[in-house]
Amino acid sequence: MPIPERPKIYHITHLDNLSKIVDDVLWSDAERIRRGLECTIVGMNEIKRRRLEELIVDCYPDTRVGDYVPFYFCPRSIMLFILHRDNHPDLTYHGGQQQIIHLQADLDAVVEWARAEDRLWVFSKGNAGARYAEFFNDPALLDLLNWDAIAATDWRDPDIKESKQAEFLVEKSFPWELVERIGVINVEVAQQVTALIRGANHQPITAVEREWYYP
Repeated sequence: MPIPERPKIYHITHLDNLSKIVDDVLWSDAERIRRGLECTIVGMNEIKRRRLEELIVDCYPDTRVGDYVPFYFCPRSIMLFILHRDNHPDLTYHGGQQQIIHLQADLDAVVEWARAEDRLWVFSKGNAGARYAEFFNDPALLDLLNWDAIAATDWRDPDIKESKQAEFLVEKSFPWELVERIGVINVEVAQQVTALIRGANHQPITAVEREWYYP
């Protein structure tokens, strides 16, 4: 599969966090901790610790993975599957996928914003939380990603599974204004999202995207 004409990137978060994102920005884990901000955390503790303390982004060796806001190149990620199954020993969140929302942004628009704001960004060919992750900061190298694997719904093959976890990382924070679509699991959550963002200056599309979730 060639690179999509307008690649999209997706951040998953709990519905409880949306109001704070709308009122402020989407912070990296490192900034969230530094600022003492409370939120509903849906990631895995050990992986988050490793991203914060150990994993260096080799394009910018003064930074670690936890200094960046993470996005996938696809919805219905493997992380969402882990939340859905709720059987991983490192999970502290046990609410499943029902209250998880997808924040979609346009990759080209994000890169343009990052350059204008002098903000670092990188992408990885696989899981950025792995010790062997490779990072790149040139859009011309996006063809290094396995776009077939990223789009795959059957990822039992280990190589496909690894490639599907490719990430796009934005240093420090991500502005609400770059969120172009919010994908949710059902009408009830869509109504909750609509109510939460009603007073915001920026109004992304809110849509039920059932195919972005697991059965």
